[in-house]
Amino acid sequence: MIGVLVSGEGSNLQALLDSGLPVVAVESNEQDVRALGRAAAAGVATAVFVLNDYDDREGRDRAMADWLEGRGVELVVCAGYMQLLRPLFLERFPGRVVNVHPAPLPEFPGAHPLEDLLAAGARATAATVHYVDEGVDTGAVIAAEPVPVLPGDTVETLRARVHEAEYRLLPKVVAELCATKGDASLAPTIADERRPEP
Repeated sequence: MIGVLVSGEGSNLQALLDSGLPVVAVESNEQDVRALGRAAAAGVATAVFVLNDYDDREGRDRAMADWLEGRGVELVVCAGYMQLLRPLFLERFPGRVVNVHPAPLPEFPGAHPLEDLLAAGARATAATVHYVDEGVDTGAVIAAEPVPVLPGDTVETLRARVHEAEYRLLPKVVAELCATKGDASLAPTIADERRPEP
């Protein structure tokens, strides 16, 4: 059973839903984002955990983990979730939290990787799925699909092509992780791990 964490549009969530994967719960740190509407339209349970409603991040993340576990979630997918998860959350789902990122890792982590990548003159980016740890995009890479940088690319044009790769790669990786029944040690064999040249 899959739980998805979202903060906005939810297009990667939609890719998971369209793939028929067993998404049973969707959490957001923001009220009224489109991702919640997508989940509701698919009949998936939703909940919102706004940080200001809790004494601290630990309390918020504990409540999030409790809610997911109460719905039988075994794998957590961060799909555009723009918050760092506290260790107590990760300990509840050891080796079972993954994230999708629009650039090669560890070269281009953080909230603005495409801007950084274009500024560096890189010839390619990548849709990247990786494990989540306590750092900022520092978990082990599971799979990556290269996306070339084309002449005249802007952040917006490049992001649109990366999204298309994410919509293919993320459901594939998540399906394989589900098939291994939580055996994260099998994950590195999942998909094409060719790394784009920076």
